[in-house]
Formats: sequence, structure tokens, C-alpha cells
Amino acid sequence: MELGLDAEGRLATPPIDNPLVVGWYAKGVTPGERGTAVVVGHRDTRTGPAIFVSLDSLSPGNTVRVARADGKVAVFTVDRVVTYAKNDFPDKEVYGSTGRPELRLLTCGGAFDPGKGYEANIVVFAHLTDIDQQI
Repeated sequence: MELGLDAEGRLATPPIDNPLVVGWYAKGVTPGERGTAVVVGHRDTRTGPAIFVSLDSLSPGNTVRVARADGKVAVFTVDRVVTYAKNDFPDKEVYGSTGRPELRLLTCGGAFDPGKGYEANIVVFAHLTDIDQQI
């Protein structure tokens, strides 16, 4: 689903009541275009695990396939997976363009506080390695 920014200027998240949906920052590039595409999903919800529950298990060299609206699949290779404390989140490094097609997958991570939520964010950095013609 398409995402924008919330009232505080932060990247919005998909609805919490649908744990299998991911969101793409629609004012950014489409996955596979030159620039940094950003996809966000929940790690878990009050009802159990969500789409990105195992995001931190990805490793360099793993691939991520993103089905696009044009019927093609953008294939990305993972470069690294990093957990950042929310108060030390490097916006430019995560959201900035590198001049080539890249993908960032984001979810919550670190310790969970029932009153405050997760203390960190998990970020997967990946680059485009292929475009498949069909899903």
C-alpha cells in the first residue's frame, strides 16, 4: 500500500489491524527505479507476528523480491542489516539516494516496552540486481 508522512513528518506505517501488509513510501521512487525505495512493515501486533517478524534474519547475499504494479518483479540483493536506536536513526544514510536503484526494508526492533513500544528500528539495505518480467 502507498504511505506518506504522519502529522509529525515521520514515515507512516501500514494499518496495525492487517499484519501482512507492507507499505511503500509513495513520494519516493518505485522499487527498481534509480534512487532509494522505502518499504515498511510491522514486526508484530497485539494479535501475533506480522510480515516483518523475521526481517533481522536476513543476511548479506540474500535476495528480496518486490512485485510491482507493472507486473514485473524487482530483485534486490541484501548488502547489510542494521539495528539503530530510534534516537540515533541516521535519516540520510537510510533514506538518501546513492545514485543507483536501492531498497530499504524497515521495521521495529530492539527491546519492547509496553508503554513506549520498540526502542530501535531494523533496516535492511539492498541493491537492485535484476528485473524479472513476470510475477
